[in-house]
Amino acid sequence: MEIEFLGTGAGSPGKFRNVTSTALRLLDERNSVWLFDVGEATQHQILRTTLKPRKIDKIFITHLHGDHIFGLPGLLSSRSFQGGDAPLTIYGPKGIRNFVEVSLRVSETKLSYKIRYQELTTDGLVFEDGKFRVYAQHLDHRIECFGYRIEEKDHPGELQVEQLQAAKIPSGPVYGQLKAGKTVTLSDGRVINGADFLGPAQPGRIVAILGDTRQTPNAEKLAINADVLVHESTFAKGESKLARSYYHSTNIQAAELAKRMHVKQLLLNHISARYTGKMAAELQHQAREVFKQTRVVKDFDEIEVPFEKLTKEGTPS
Repeated sequence: MEIEFLGTGAGSPGKFRNVTSTALRLLDERNSVWLFDVGEATQHQILRTTLKPRKIDKIFITHLHGDHIFGLPGLLSSRSFQGGDAPLTIYGPKGIRNFVEVSLRVSETKLSYKIRYQELTTDGLVFEDGKFRVYAQHLDHRIECFGYRIEEKDHPGELQVEQLQAAKIPSGPVYGQLKAGKTVTLSDGRVINGADFLGPAQPGRIVAILGDTRQTPNAEKLAINADVLVHESTFAKGESKLARSYYHSTNIQAAELAKRMHVKQLLLNHISARYTGKMAAELQHQAREVFKQTRVVKDFDEIEVPFEKLTKEGTPS
């Protein structure tokens, strides 16, 4: 699981930062990529990465401001031209379907795949399969806006091979059955329960990706105990009144949220064009005074979300 930032700017494209788009790489987990927001020129940014548009099977839109959606029609069209034929699902506020369908209709664009739309009206679970759950919560912005919490389901515990060998259980296909938690009858008549030889379940990872927002209790629900929190930082320390009036957040507010909710790593994006070079570094420095594990990300930064394994005693290894 990796997070790749395709655009980390705010409002309009700049020389050093494109507008918002974030890719969650799940190639090892489910051979797919999920996008969160698709600002203008996102497909151009993708050309500078190893991402393949045909691997994108879910797009989560936080809100309908142009710097978060203007790249969507072009990306959908290019995905079709580049051989993408698998269905794609778009999640987002009411109106996202109309925006996409009008854009495609007016431009007479025909796609080689089907788009499924899930327009969000309430908070809660929006997707679940055998490996992941995704939750959405309303945030506090000038227009309807959502944040997303991606929870990986727990992994089964590792097979305790040393214990099997100590019990004189011969290796072979039976180990695979025991790893699956099955009960197996051996040739000598012993009945072995696989669950007795598995270590503790390994907790899945949690990533929270927020849209534009002022401080709100729903951000806490999304962020709590997250391995990674992606949070906007449109304003700097000392600008909380300005941030509130524009329905945005400061770097300090994001850091305080991360600390309060026991987040492992905070990634700040949606950086205003006012902050370049040393000023962007100062945003990071200010936030680290509150929450040390903070990073102001740049376009094309790739962040691995580490998998923390537990020992047999159930403590982090």
